[in-house]
Amino acid sequence: MHQPEYRDLQTGEFKLPWTYLHVIKDYVDMVAHLEAVPKAKAVVNFAPILLEQIEEYARQVNGYLHDRISITDPLLAALVDPSIPADPEQRMRLVKDCMRANRERQIDRYPTFKRLIEMADWLEHHYDSLTYVNSQFISDVLAWYHLIWMGETIKLTDSRVKRLIEKGSGYTLHDRIEIIEVIAEQLTSVICRYKALARKGQVELSVTPYAHPIMPLLLDLNSTHEAMPDAPLPELDTYPGGEERVKWHLDKGVQTFKRLFGFKPKGCWPSEGGVSGQTLKILGDFGFDWTASGGSVLHNSLNLPENGKKPGIHHPFKLQETDVACFFRDDGLSDLIGFEYSKWHADDAVGDLIHHLENIAVHESGDKVVSIIMDGENAWEYYPANGYYFLSALYQRLASHPHIELTTFSECLQNKVDVKPLVKMVAGSWVYGTFSTWIGDADKNRGWDMLGDAKWTFDKVISVGRLTDKQMQQAELQLAVCEGSDWFWWFGDYNPGEAVSNFEKQFRLNLANLYRLLGEEPPAYLAMSFTQGSGAPAMGGAMRPGVELT
Repeated sequence: MHQPEYRDLQTGEFKLPWTYLHVIKDYVDMVAHLEAVPKAKAVVNFAPILLEQIEEYARQVNGYLHDRISITDPLLAALVDPSIPADPEQRMRLVKDCMRANRERQIDRYPTFKRLIEMADWLEHHYDSLTYVNSQFISDVLAWYHLIWMGETIKLTDSRVKRLIEKGSGYTLHDRIEIIEVIAEQLTSVICRYKALARKGQVELSVTPYAHPIMPLLLDLNSTHEAMPDAPLPELDTYPGGEERVKWHLDKGVQTFKRLFGFKPKGCWPSEGGVSGQTLKILGDFGFDWTASGGSVLHNSLNLPENGKKPGIHHPFKLQETDVACFFRDDGLSDLIGFEYSKWHADDAVGDLIHHLENIAVHESGDKVVSIIMDGENAWEYYPANGYYFLSALYQRLASHPHIELTTFSECLQNKVDVKPLVKMVAGSWVYGTFSTWIGDADKNRGWDMLGDAKWTFDKVISVGRLTDKQMQQAELQLAVCEGSDWFWWFGDYNPGEAVSNFEKQFRLNLANLYRLLGEEPPAYLAMSFTQGSGAPAMGGAMRPGVELT
Protein backbone atom coordinates (compact mmCIF):
# COMPACT_ATOMS: atom_id res chain seq x y z
CA MET A 1 0.00 0.00 0.00
CA HIS A 2 1.43 3.37 -0.87
CA GLN A 3 0.47 6.92 -1.67
CA PRO A 4 2.89 9.84 -2.00
CA GLU A 5 2.79 12.81 0.33
CA TYR A 6 -0.22 14.81 -0.86
CA ARG A 7 0.12 17.54 1.76
CA ASP A 8 1.71 20.91 1.28
CA LEU A 9 3.90 20.46 4.36
CA GLN A 10 4.10 24.23 4.87
CA THR A 11 0.34 24.85 5.00
CA GLY A 12 -0.87 21.36 5.97
CA GLU A 13 -3.38 21.34 3.11
CA PHE A 14 -3.99 18.06 1.29
CA LYS A 15 -3.73 18.83 -2.42
CA LEU A 16 -5.26 15.54 -3.61
CA PRO A 17 -7.72 13.22 -1.79
CA TRP A 18 -6.42 9.81 -2.83
CA THR A 19 -5.14 8.72 0.58
CA TYR A 20 -8.48 8.86 2.40
CA LEU A 21 -10.43 7.62 -0.64
CA HIS A 22 -8.23 4.54 -0.99
CA VAL A 23 -8.50 3.88 2.75
CA ILE A 24 -12.30 3.76 2.68
CA LYS A 25 -12.44 1.77 -0.56
CA ASP A 26 -9.42 -0.49 -0.80
CA TYR A 27 -7.42 -0.77 2.41
CA VAL A 28 -10.49 -1.63 4.48
CA ASP A 29 -11.71 -4.13 1.88
CA MET A 30 -8.32 -5.85 1.68
CA VAL A 31 -8.16 -6.36 5.44
CA ALA A 32 -11.81 -7.44 5.61
CA HIS A 33 -11.21 -10.20 3.06
CA LEU A 34 -8.37 -11.56 5.19
CA GLU A 35 -10.42 -11.29 8.39
CA ALA A 36 -13.19 -13.30 6.71
CA VAL A 37 -10.86 -16.24 5.91
CA PRO A 38 -8.73 -16.93 9.01
CA LYS A 39 -6.70 -19.62 7.22
CA ALA A 40 -5.61 -17.17 4.53
CA LYS A 41 -2.20 -15.53 4.77
CA ALA A 42 -0.59 -12.59 3.02
CA VAL A 43 2.24 -10.09 3.17
CA VAL A 44 1.02 -6.49 3.38
CA ASN A 45 3.45 -3.65 2.79
CA PHE A 46 2.95 -0.08 3.97
CA ALA A 47 4.86 3.00 2.87
CA PRO A 48 5.55 5.02 6.04
CA ILE A 49 4.52 8.29 4.42
CA LEU A 50 1.12 6.73 3.74
CA LEU A 51 0.79 5.62 7.37
CA GLU A 52 1.50 9.16 8.54
CA GLN A 53 -1.17 10.58 6.24
CA ILE A 54 -3.76 8.05 7.43
CA GLU A 55 -2.90 9.01 11.00
CA GLU A 56 -3.28 12.73 10.18
CA TYR A 57 -6.62 12.23 8.40
CA ALA A 58 -7.93 10.26 11.40
CA ARG A 59 -6.81 13.04 13.76
CA GLN A 60 -8.44 15.76 11.68
CA VAL A 61 -11.74 14.01 11.01
CA ASN A 62 -12.17 13.03 14.64
CA GLY A 63 -11.19 16.58 15.62
CA TYR A 64 -13.94 17.89 13.36
CA LEU A 65 -16.58 15.50 14.76
CA HIS A 66 -15.70 16.14 18.41
CA ASP A 67 -14.57 19.79 18.42
CA ARG A 68 -15.49 21.14 14.97
CA ILE A 69 -11.80 21.63 14.15
CA SER A 70 -11.38 22.38 10.44
CA ILE A 71 -10.29 19.70 7.95
CA THR A 72 -7.43 20.62 5.61
CA ASP A 73 -8.53 18.42 2.71
CA PRO A 74 -10.76 20.70 0.57
CA LEU A 75 -12.96 17.90 -0.77
CA LEU A 76 -13.51 16.26 2.62
CA ALA A 77 -14.12 19.68 4.18
CA ALA A 78 -16.71 20.48 1.48
CA LEU A 79 -18.58 17.28 2.34
CA VAL A 80 -19.49 18.68 5.77
CA ASP A 81 -19.53 22.40 5.03
CA PRO A 82 -22.97 23.78 6.01
CA SER A 83 -22.78 26.33 3.20
CA ILE A 84 -22.39 25.27 -0.40
CA PRO A 85 -20.22 27.88 -2.21
CA ALA A 86 -22.21 30.37 -4.28
CA ASP A 87 -19.39 31.15 -6.71
CA PRO A 88 -19.95 29.24 -10.00
CA GLU A 89 -16.23 28.51 -10.43
CA GLN A 90 -15.96 27.02 -6.94
CA ARG A 91 -19.06 24.92 -7.59
CA MET A 92 -17.67 23.63 -10.87
CA ARG A 93 -14.36 22.79 -9.20
CA LEU A 94 -16.20 20.69 -6.61
CA VAL A 95 -18.26 18.96 -9.29
CA LYS A 96 -15.16 18.17 -11.35
CA ASP A 97 -13.40 16.78 -8.27
CA CYS A 98 -16.39 14.45 -7.81
CA MET A 99 -16.09 13.15 -11.37
CA ARG A 100 -12.73 11.48 -10.69
CA ALA A 101 -13.84 7.87 -10.47
CA ASN A 102 -14.13 4.82 -12.70
CA ARG A 103 -17.08 5.47 -15.00
CA GLU A 104 -18.12 1.88 -15.60
CA ARG A 105 -17.61 0.34 -12.17
CA GLN A 106 -18.17 3.25 -9.77
CA ILE A 107 -20.33 5.86 -11.50
CA ASP A 108 -22.52 3.90 -13.95
CA ARG A 109 -23.28 1.31 -11.28
CA TYR A 110 -25.64 3.78 -9.59
CA PRO A 111 -28.23 5.25 -12.02
CA THR A 112 -28.92 8.30 -9.84
CA PHE A 113 -25.26 9.28 -9.60
CA LYS A 114 -24.75 8.45 -13.27
CA ARG A 115 -27.48 10.98 -14.12
CA LEU A 116 -25.83 13.63 -11.92
CA ILE A 117 -22.49 13.08 -13.66
CA GLU A 118 -24.14 13.28 -17.08
CA MET A 119 -25.51 16.66 -16.00
CA ALA A 120 -22.01 17.62 -14.83
CA ASP A 121 -20.59 16.63 -18.23
CA TRP A 122 -23.13 18.94 -19.87
CA LEU A 123 -22.29 21.78 -17.48
CA GLU A 124 -18.60 21.54 -18.43
CA HIS A 125 -19.59 22.47 -21.97
CA HIS A 126 -22.25 25.02 -20.99
CA TYR A 127 -20.40 26.96 -18.34
CA ASP A 128 -22.84 29.89 -18.39
CA SER A 129 -25.55 27.58 -17.05
CA LEU A 130 -23.73 27.09 -13.75
CA THR A 131 -25.60 30.03 -12.27
CA TYR A 132 -28.78 27.91 -12.42
CA VAL A 133 -27.26 24.99 -10.49
CA ASN A 134 -28.70 24.92 -6.99
CA SER A 135 -27.05 23.90 -3.73
CA GLN A 136 -28.92 20.59 -3.58
CA PHE A 137 -27.21 19.43 -6.78
CA ILE A 138 -23.77 20.08 -5.24
CA SER A 139 -24.81 18.46 -1.95
CA ASP A 140 -26.01 15.33 -3.75
CA VAL A 141 -22.87 15.09 -5.89
CA LEU A 142 -20.65 15.37 -2.79
CA ALA A 143 -22.65 12.76 -0.88
CA TRP A 144 -22.80 10.32 -3.79
CA TYR A 145 -19.11 10.65 -4.58
CA HIS A 146 -18.12 9.56 -1.10
CA LEU A 147 -20.70 6.77 -1.11
CA ILE A 148 -19.37 5.28 -4.35
CA TRP A 149 -15.85 5.30 -2.91
CA MET A 150 -16.91 3.22 0.10
CA GLY A 151 -15.46 -0.29 0.11
CA GLU A 152 -17.80 -3.11 -0.81
CA THR A 153 -17.46 -4.66 2.63
CA ILE A 154 -18.74 -1.37 4.12
CA LYS A 155 -21.64 -1.17 1.66
CA LEU A 156 -22.68 -4.72 2.58
CA THR A 157 -22.44 -4.35 6.35
CA ASP A 158 -23.01 -0.73 7.38
CA SER A 159 -26.70 0.12 7.76
CA ARG A 160 -26.03 3.86 7.45
CA VAL A 161 -24.31 3.47 4.09
CA LYS A 162 -27.04 1.11 2.84
CA ARG A 163 -29.75 3.58 3.83
CA LEU A 164 -27.98 6.56 2.29
CA ILE A 165 -27.41 4.76 -1.00
CA GLU A 166 -31.09 3.79 -1.08
CA LYS A 167 -32.10 7.41 -0.36
CA GLY A 168 -30.59 8.45 -3.70
CA SER A 169 -31.17 12.21 -3.59
CA GLY A 170 -32.03 15.16 -1.40
CA TYR A 171 -29.02 14.63 0.90
CA THR A 172 -28.96 16.93 3.91
CA LEU A 173 -26.07 18.22 6.00
CA HIS A 174 -27.03 15.57 8.57
CA ASP A 175 -26.62 12.89 5.88
CA ARG A 176 -23.23 14.23 4.89
CA ILE A 177 -22.06 14.30 8.50
CA GLU A 178 -23.20 10.69 8.81
CA ILE A 179 -20.97 9.84 5.84
CA ILE A 180 -17.97 11.48 7.47
CA GLU A 181 -18.67 9.53 10.67
CA VAL A 182 -18.31 6.33 8.64
CA ILE A 183 -15.12 7.69 7.06
CA ALA A 184 -13.74 8.54 10.52
CA GLU A 185 -14.36 5.00 11.75
CA GLN A 186 -12.45 3.53 8.82
CA LEU A 187 -9.52 5.94 9.12
CA THR A 188 -9.28 5.33 12.86
CA SER A 189 -9.43 1.54 12.75
CA VAL A 190 -7.70 0.47 9.54
CA ILE A 191 -4.11 0.39 10.86
CA CYS A 192 -5.24 -1.39 14.04
CA ARG A 193 -7.00 -4.08 11.98
CA TYR A 194 -3.81 -4.92 10.09
CA LYS A 195 -1.85 -4.85 13.34
CA ALA A 196 -4.30 -7.37 14.86
CA LEU A 197 -3.86 -9.76 11.93
CA ALA A 198 -0.07 -9.44 12.24
CA ARG A 199 -0.27 -10.38 15.92
CA LYS A 200 -2.22 -13.51 14.96
CA GLY A 201 0.43 -14.43 12.40
CA GLN A 202 -2.07 -14.28 9.56
CA VAL A 203 -0.41 -11.26 7.96
CA GLU A 204 3.24 -10.30 7.71
CA LEU A 205 3.71 -6.55 7.63
CA SER A 206 6.67 -5.09 5.77
CA VAL A 207 7.95 -1.61 5.07
CA THR A 208 9.15 0.64 2.26
CA PRO A 209 11.77 3.42 2.56
CA TYR A 210 10.12 6.43 4.17
CA ALA A 211 8.99 8.62 1.24
CA HIS A 212 9.12 5.89 -1.43
CA PRO A 213 12.32 6.82 -3.32
CA ILE A 214 13.85 4.62 -6.04
CA MET A 215 16.89 3.57 -4.02
CA PRO A 216 19.13 2.32 -6.88
CA LEU A 217 18.79 5.68 -8.66
CA LEU A 218 19.63 7.68 -5.54
CA LEU A 219 22.66 5.44 -5.16
CA ASP A 220 23.77 5.52 -8.81
CA LEU A 221 21.90 7.09 -11.72
CA ASN A 222 24.06 5.03 -14.07
CA SER A 223 22.41 1.84 -12.77
CA THR A 224 19.71 2.78 -15.32
CA HIS A 225 22.04 1.49 -18.05
CA GLU A 226 22.23 -2.04 -16.65
CA ALA A 227 18.82 -2.86 -18.14
CA MET A 228 18.61 0.07 -20.63
CA PRO A 229 22.11 0.58 -22.08
CA ASP A 230 21.02 3.29 -24.53
CA ALA A 231 18.77 5.33 -22.25
CA PRO A 232 19.58 9.05 -22.11
CA LEU A 233 20.38 10.24 -18.60
CA PRO A 234 19.96 13.59 -16.83
CA GLU A 235 22.70 16.20 -16.95
CA LEU A 236 23.14 15.36 -13.25
CA ASP A 237 26.07 12.93 -13.07
CA THR A 238 25.14 11.49 -9.72
CA TYR A 239 22.63 12.30 -7.02
CA PRO A 240 24.69 14.05 -4.31
CA GLY A 241 24.89 12.14 -1.06
CA GLY A 242 22.64 9.39 -2.41
CA GLU A 243 23.80 6.59 -0.11
CA GLU A 244 23.31 8.78 2.96
CA ARG A 245 19.79 9.64 1.74
CA VAL A 246 18.89 5.99 1.17
CA LYS A 247 19.96 5.13 4.71
CA TRP A 248 17.98 8.11 6.03
CA HIS A 249 14.80 6.90 4.26
CA LEU A 250 15.29 3.35 5.59
CA ASP A 251 15.95 4.52 9.15
CA LYS A 252 13.04 6.99 9.15
CA GLY A 253 10.77 4.38 7.55
CA VAL A 254 11.53 1.75 10.19
CA GLN A 255 11.10 4.31 13.00
CA THR A 256 7.64 5.24 11.67
CA PHE A 257 6.68 1.58 11.22
CA LYS A 258 7.79 0.68 14.77
CA ARG A 259 5.89 3.61 16.26
CA LEU A 260 2.64 2.47 14.67
CA PHE A 261 2.98 -1.32 14.76
CA GLY A 262 5.25 -1.87 17.74
CA PHE A 263 7.96 -4.01 16.13
CA LYS A 264 10.71 -3.89 13.51
CA PRO A 265 9.68 -5.51 10.21
CA LYS A 266 11.71 -8.42 8.84
CA GLY A 267 11.06 -7.52 5.22
CA CYS A 268 11.36 -4.48 2.99
CA TRP A 269 9.55 -4.02 -0.30
CA PRO A 270 11.89 -1.52 -1.96
CA SER A 271 9.92 1.28 -3.60
CA GLU A 272 8.54 -0.10 -6.91
CA GLY A 273 10.67 -3.21 -6.42
CA GLY A 274 13.70 -1.12 -7.36
CA VAL A 275 16.84 -3.16 -6.67
CA SER A 276 20.52 -3.27 -7.54
CA GLY A 277 23.53 -5.04 -6.08
CA GLN A 278 24.35 -2.03 -3.91
CA THR A 279 20.72 -1.74 -2.76
CA LEU A 280 20.63 -5.38 -1.64
CA LYS A 281 23.89 -4.92 0.25
CA ILE A 282 22.46 -1.95 2.16
CA LEU A 283 19.18 -3.78 2.92
CA GLY A 284 21.13 -6.74 4.30
CA ASP A 285 23.37 -4.48 6.37
CA PHE A 286 20.23 -2.80 7.69
CA GLY A 287 19.07 -6.12 9.14
CA PHE A 288 16.27 -7.08 6.77
CA ASP A 289 15.81 -10.80 6.15
CA TRP A 290 14.07 -10.43 2.81
CA THR A 291 13.22 -8.09 0.00
CA ALA A 292 11.42 -8.52 -3.34
CA SER A 293 11.35 -7.28 -6.90
CA GLY A 294 9.90 -8.02 -10.33
CA GLY A 295 10.22 -11.22 -12.33
CA SER A 296 11.78 -9.30 -15.22
CA VAL A 297 14.69 -8.30 -12.95
CA LEU A 298 15.33 -11.98 -12.28
CA HIS A 299 14.95 -12.83 -15.97
CA ASN A 300 17.49 -10.16 -16.95
CA SER A 301 19.88 -11.33 -14.24
CA LEU A 302 19.65 -15.03 -15.10
CA ASN A 303 20.55 -14.18 -18.70
CA LEU A 304 23.96 -12.92 -17.57
CA PRO A 305 26.74 -15.44 -18.33
CA GLU A 306 28.08 -15.01 -14.79
CA ASN A 307 24.98 -16.72 -13.40
CA GLY A 308 25.56 -19.92 -15.36
CA LYS A 309 22.84 -22.57 -15.38
CA LYS A 310 19.31 -21.19 -15.08
CA PRO A 311 17.33 -22.53 -12.10
CA GLY A 312 13.54 -22.29 -11.96
CA ILE A 313 12.20 -18.82 -11.26
CA HIS A 314 9.88 -19.74 -8.38
CA HIS A 315 12.48 -19.49 -5.63
CA PRO A 316 14.04 -16.79 -3.52
CA PHE A 317 17.61 -15.89 -4.47
CA LYS A 318 20.54 -14.46 -2.58
CA LEU A 319 23.08 -12.28 -4.34
CA GLN A 320 26.63 -13.17 -3.39
CA GLU A 321 28.20 -10.99 -0.69
CA THR A 322 24.78 -9.89 0.55
CA ASP A 323 22.70 -11.09 3.51
CA VAL A 324 19.14 -10.59 2.28
CA ALA A 325 16.97 -13.11 0.41
CA CYS A 326 15.19 -11.65 -2.62
CA PHE A 327 11.82 -12.98 -3.79
CA PHE A 328 10.67 -12.27 -7.32
CA ARG A 329 7.17 -11.47 -8.54
CA ASP A 330 5.51 -13.88 -10.96
CA ASP A 331 4.76 -11.15 -13.48
CA GLY A 332 2.43 -13.28 -15.57
CA LEU A 333 0.08 -14.25 -12.74
CA SER A 334 0.26 -10.82 -11.09
CA ASP A 335 -0.57 -9.09 -14.38
CA LEU A 336 -3.53 -11.41 -14.95
CA ILE A 337 -5.02 -10.10 -11.71
CA GLY A 338 -4.09 -6.52 -12.49
CA PHE A 339 -5.19 -6.32 -16.11
CA GLU A 340 -7.26 -9.30 -17.25
CA TYR A 341 -9.34 -10.97 -14.54
CA SER A 342 -11.42 -7.84 -13.99
CA LYS A 343 -13.12 -8.73 -17.29
CA TRP A 344 -13.87 -12.33 -16.24
CA HIS A 345 -16.50 -13.90 -14.03
CA ALA A 346 -14.93 -14.13 -10.56
CA ASP A 347 -15.19 -17.91 -10.26
CA ASP A 348 -13.66 -18.43 -13.71
CA ALA A 349 -10.81 -16.05 -12.92
CA VAL A 350 -10.00 -17.76 -9.63
CA GLY A 351 -10.23 -21.16 -11.29
CA ASP A 352 -7.81 -20.07 -14.00
CA LEU A 353 -5.31 -18.73 -11.45
CA ILE A 354 -5.44 -21.95 -9.44
CA HIS A 355 -4.98 -23.96 -12.62
CA HIS A 356 -1.78 -22.01 -13.35
CA LEU A 357 -0.52 -22.65 -9.82
CA GLU A 358 -1.27 -26.36 -10.12
CA ASN A 359 0.67 -26.49 -13.40
CA ILE A 360 3.66 -24.86 -11.72
CA ALA A 361 3.52 -27.50 -8.98
CA VAL A 362 3.46 -30.32 -11.54
CA HIS A 363 6.12 -29.07 -13.94
CA GLU A 364 8.75 -27.57 -11.60
CA SER A 365 10.74 -29.74 -9.20
CA GLY A 366 11.40 -29.13 -5.51
CA ASP A 367 10.06 -26.31 -3.38
CA LYS A 368 8.17 -23.65 -5.31
CA VAL A 369 7.45 -20.18 -3.99
CA VAL A 370 5.11 -18.28 -6.30
CA SER A 371 5.12 -14.60 -5.41
CA ILE A 372 2.01 -12.73 -6.55
CA ILE A 373 2.68 -9.07 -5.81
CA MET A 374 0.05 -6.39 -6.42
CA ASP A 375 -0.54 -2.82 -5.43
CA GLY A 376 -3.27 -2.63 -2.81
CA GLU A 377 -5.45 -0.02 -4.41
CA ASN A 378 -5.56 0.52 -8.15
CA ALA A 379 -6.69 -2.80 -9.63
CA TRP A 380 -9.96 -3.21 -7.77
CA GLU A 381 -11.87 -0.26 -9.20
CA TYR A 382 -11.84 -2.09 -12.56
CA TYR A 383 -13.54 -5.14 -11.03
CA PRO A 384 -17.27 -5.47 -10.37
CA ALA A 385 -18.02 -4.57 -6.74
CA ASN A 386 -14.42 -3.47 -6.09
CA GLY A 387 -13.16 -7.03 -6.55
CA TYR A 388 -15.37 -8.34 -3.75
CA TYR A 389 -16.42 -11.57 -5.47
CA PHE A 390 -13.00 -12.26 -6.93
CA LEU A 391 -11.11 -11.69 -3.67
CA SER A 392 -13.64 -13.60 -1.56
CA ALA A 393 -13.42 -16.63 -3.84
CA LEU A 394 -9.64 -16.32 -4.17
CA TYR A 395 -8.88 -16.44 -0.45
CA GLN A 396 -11.47 -19.12 0.30
CA ARG A 397 -10.38 -21.47 -2.46
CA LEU A 398 -6.64 -21.01 -1.93
CA ALA A 399 -6.95 -21.42 1.85
CA SER A 400 -8.81 -24.72 1.43
CA HIS A 401 -6.75 -26.10 -1.47
CA PRO A 402 -5.12 -29.46 -0.61
CA HIS A 403 -1.81 -28.76 -2.38
CA ILE A 404 -1.39 -24.97 -2.31
CA GLU A 405 -0.21 -23.30 0.89
CA LEU A 406 -0.69 -19.60 1.51
CA THR A 407 2.29 -18.29 3.43
CA THR A 408 4.50 -15.26 4.05
CA PHE A 409 8.06 -14.55 2.98
CA SER A 410 9.40 -14.83 6.54
CA GLU A 411 7.68 -18.19 7.01
CA CYS A 412 9.28 -19.43 3.78
CA LEU A 413 12.72 -18.59 5.14
CA GLN A 414 11.91 -20.06 8.57
CA ASN A 415 10.85 -23.29 6.86
CA LYS A 416 14.22 -23.43 5.09
CA VAL A 417 12.85 -23.07 1.58
CA ASP A 418 15.63 -23.46 -0.98
CA VAL A 419 17.36 -20.09 -1.57
CA LYS A 420 19.24 -20.09 -4.88
CA PRO A 421 22.55 -18.28 -5.38
CA LEU A 422 22.90 -15.33 -7.72
CA VAL A 423 26.38 -14.20 -8.77
CA LYS A 424 25.32 -10.90 -10.33
CA MET A 425 22.12 -8.85 -10.56
CA VAL A 426 20.88 -6.51 -13.27
CA ALA A 427 19.45 -3.40 -11.60
CA GLY A 428 15.78 -2.76 -12.29
CA SER A 429 12.23 -2.53 -10.96
CA TRP A 430 9.04 -4.58 -11.10
CA VAL A 431 7.94 -2.48 -14.11
CA TYR A 432 9.51 -4.09 -17.19
CA GLY A 433 12.64 -4.94 -15.19
CA THR A 434 13.96 -1.41 -15.90
CA PHE A 435 13.79 2.10 -14.46
CA SER A 436 12.13 3.53 -17.59
CA THR A 437 9.08 4.65 -15.61
CA TRP A 438 11.23 7.09 -13.57
CA ILE A 439 14.19 8.08 -15.75
CA GLY A 440 15.37 8.04 -19.35
CA ASP A 441 13.12 10.45 -21.21
CA ALA A 442 13.43 14.22 -21.44
CA ASP A 443 10.76 15.17 -18.88
CA LYS A 444 11.75 12.58 -16.29
CA ASN A 445 15.40 13.55 -16.70
CA ARG A 446 14.48 17.22 -16.28
CA GLY A 447 12.81 16.30 -12.99
CA TRP A 448 16.04 14.67 -11.79
CA ASP A 449 18.06 17.75 -12.72
CA MET A 450 15.64 19.96 -10.77
CA LEU A 451 15.87 17.62 -7.77
CA GLY A 452 19.67 17.61 -8.05
CA ASP A 453 19.76 21.43 -8.03
CA ALA A 454 17.69 21.43 -4.85
CA LYS A 455 19.92 18.83 -3.19
CA TRP A 456 23.07 20.80 -3.97
CA THR A 457 21.44 23.84 -2.37
CA PHE A 458 20.39 21.72 0.64
CA ASP A 459 23.96 20.46 1.10
CA LYS A 460 25.40 23.98 0.78
CA VAL A 461 23.05 25.43 3.40
CA ILE A 462 23.55 22.53 5.80
CA SER A 463 27.35 22.81 5.49
CA VAL A 464 27.39 26.42 6.75
CA GLY A 465 25.20 25.52 9.74
CA ARG A 466 22.75 28.38 9.52
CA LEU A 467 19.62 26.30 10.26
CA THR A 468 18.30 25.54 13.72
CA ASP A 469 17.70 21.90 14.66
CA LYS A 470 13.97 22.35 14.01
CA GLN A 471 14.57 23.98 10.62
CA MET A 472 16.99 21.18 9.76
CA GLN A 473 14.37 18.53 10.54
CA GLN A 474 11.74 20.35 8.46
CA ALA A 475 14.13 20.67 5.53
CA GLU A 476 15.09 16.97 5.71
CA LEU A 477 11.44 15.92 5.63
CA GLN A 478 10.72 18.27 2.73
CA LEU A 479 13.71 16.90 0.82
CA ALA A 480 12.50 13.35 1.46
CA VAL A 481 9.11 14.19 -0.08
CA CYS A 482 10.84 15.62 -3.16
CA GLU A 483 12.81 12.37 -3.53
CA GLY A 484 9.64 10.24 -3.78
CA SER A 485 9.16 8.10 -6.87
CA ASP A 486 5.60 9.11 -7.75
CA TRP A 487 6.42 12.48 -9.26
CA PHE A 488 8.69 10.87 -11.85
CA TRP A 489 6.14 8.11 -12.57
CA TRP A 490 3.69 10.71 -13.92
CA PHE A 491 6.09 12.90 -15.90
CA GLY A 492 5.90 12.49 -19.69
CA ASP A 493 3.54 12.33 -22.64
CA TYR A 494 2.53 8.71 -22.05
CA ASN A 495 0.30 9.71 -19.13
CA PRO A 496 -3.12 11.45 -19.03
CA GLY A 497 -3.01 15.23 -18.98
CA GLU A 498 -4.86 15.85 -15.70
CA ALA A 499 -2.73 13.40 -13.72
CA VAL A 500 0.50 14.79 -15.15
CA SER A 501 -0.59 18.33 -14.30
CA ASN A 502 -1.56 17.46 -10.72
CA PHE A 503 1.66 15.62 -9.90
CA GLU A 504 3.93 18.04 -11.76
CA LYS A 505 2.46 20.99 -9.85
CA GLN A 506 2.92 19.15 -6.57
CA PHE A 507 6.55 18.34 -7.42
CA ARG A 508 7.33 21.99 -8.20
CA LEU A 509 5.53 23.09 -5.02
CA ASN A 510 7.56 20.61 -2.96
CA LEU A 511 10.84 21.85 -4.42
CA ALA A 512 9.86 25.50 -3.93
CA ASN A 513 8.94 24.77 -0.30
CA LEU A 514 12.35 23.16 0.22
CA TYR A 515 14.18 26.23 -1.08
CA ARG A 516 12.13 28.50 1.19
CA LEU A 517 12.83 26.31 4.23
CA LEU A 518 16.52 26.62 3.39
CA GLY A 519 16.18 30.42 3.28
CA GLU A 520 16.83 30.48 -0.47
CA GLU A 521 14.81 31.94 -3.32
CA PRO A 522 13.28 29.18 -5.48
CA PRO A 523 14.63 29.16 -9.07
CA ALA A 524 12.38 30.92 -11.57
CA TYR A 525 11.89 27.69 -13.52
CA LEU A 526 9.81 26.28 -10.65
CA ALA A 527 7.06 28.72 -11.59
CA MET A 528 6.70 27.12 -15.02
CA SER A 529 5.23 23.79 -16.08
CA PHE A 530 7.81 21.51 -17.66
CA THR A 531 5.81 18.43 -18.65
CA GLN A 532 2.38 17.78 -20.12
CA GLY A 533 0.54 14.54 -20.72
CA SER A 534 -1.74 13.61 -23.57
CA GLY A 535 -1.77 9.83 -23.41
CA ALA A 536 -4.50 7.35 -22.56
CA PRO A 537 -2.61 4.40 -21.01
CA ALA A 538 -4.30 1.24 -19.76
CA MET A 539 -5.95 1.64 -16.34
CA GLY A 540 -5.45 5.40 -16.49
CA GLY A 541 -1.70 5.09 -16.04
CA ALA A 542 -1.93 4.25 -12.34
CA MET A 543 -0.73 0.71 -13.03
CA ARG A 544 1.86 -0.86 -15.31
CA PRO A 545 2.27 -4.50 -16.33
CA GLY A 546 5.41 -6.21 -15.10
CA VAL A 547 6.41 -7.24 -18.62
CA GLU A 548 6.58 -4.69 -21.43
CA LEU A 549 4.25 -5.59 -24.28
CA THR A 550 5.86 -5.22 -27.71
